[in-house]
Amino acid sequence: MNTPVASEQTRRRLADLAAGAGISSVHLLAWRDLDDDEAGGSEVHAHNIASIWTQSGISVTHRTSASTGRPAEAERDGYRVVRRGSRYSVFPRAAAAEALGHYGRCDGLVEIWNGMPFLSPLWRRGPRMVWLHHIHGPMWGMSLPRPVAAGGVFLEERLGPRLYRNQPIVTLSRSSEEELLELGFPPERVQVITPGVDPAFSPGGDKHPTPLAMAVGRLVPVKDFGRLVRIWARVVEKVPEAELVIVGEGYERPDIEAEIARLGITGSVRLPGRVPDAELLDLYRRSWMVASASVREGWGMTLTEAAACGTPAVATDIAGHADAVVAGRSGLLADSDDDLAVAMAAVLTDGDLRSRLSAGALDRAAELTWEHAAVANFEVLAADARARGWPARRAARGR
Repeated sequence: MNTPVASEQTRRRLADLAAGAGISSVHLLAWRDLDDDEAGGSEVHAHNIASIWTQSGISVTHRTSASTGRPAEAERDGYRVVRRGSRYSVFPRAAAAEALGHYGRCDGLVEIWNGMPFLSPLWRRGPRMVWLHHIHGPMWGMSLPRPVAAGGVFLEERLGPRLYRNQPIVTLSRSSEEELLELGFPPERVQVITPGVDPAFSPGGDKHPTPLAMAVGRLVPVKDFGRLVRIWARVVEKVPEAELVIVGEGYERPDIEAEIARLGITGSVRLPGRVPDAELLDLYRRSWMVASASVREGWGMTLTEAAACGTPAVATDIAGHADAVVAGRSGLLADSDDDLAVAMAAVLTDGDLRSRLSAGALDRAAELTWEHAAVANFEVLAADARARGWPARRAARGR
């Protein structure tokens, strides 16, 4: 959607923080960027914060893996994007390039830990922080061979808490924070900063004349769209005229389509793939409900985008969802397939319930802004810079 525009007050606040901490350039390390075909909520988060920092005069470089059909280097909304390496080689290559200073001065480093870490404490001595949106847990075994999955679990759950014990970590939700603390990450190092909602997501137009539900996400195991369509088959038994639109693309599409055919609900589920922003906004506005059967989320960004359009959610009761959705106020959460099917049918058939949840969804979305997220995250990085004596070190170098 639209890049958020920072207010003058936000730009001044960030500029003051940057000057006080001696940070004029920031590098973000991630395994993919917003233009990647599989980009999701993590990439939206990185882009929105990077763009607001750039608007405040801070130089930002976003280092990611190569993406088919896209240049190795580009500029997006004022910040630099560098794409090199595969999904796996990006981690050692980016770490080596940063350690050798290949991408210019880096006053502050943000490591976006999305499953596989860049191991920045081993090679970075200056100001730094980590964005760790959620623990992947069972996701490893869902998408990787057993030996590789075991290595991922070891890195995330055994090595990570020790290696990153002296590094500030930002996560998106209280429930994700609880998971991190249970693994042994020091509580004084973990901070919760909620994401924002793009102002472009807003109410408008009329709802679809017949019950319409939607779901948004990459078609990959962690989103569990196969489970969602099985639940949906139960919903249409009670609400035969209901339709589900699943927006997104991914390698599980053939399996999902096969499951829809097996269940005999091809007329009740539509998979349009990725859609233009305007079409996505229109779907959010016209839908009666947004649904998710995801196994793990750091947040539920599609759920809060829908909320900003006045569309309530029905979703799995997991870390991330439990913070994005205020249960009973902006949507309904449940664990079992039976309970999810009952909740979805209730929202689609009970007009009073739907109206109440819609009003609560709008209230919840209004509490979330990208400007707050951008400032709060930079405050964490600035505090780490001051703790490491970075302003004095820069001054001593005459920089």
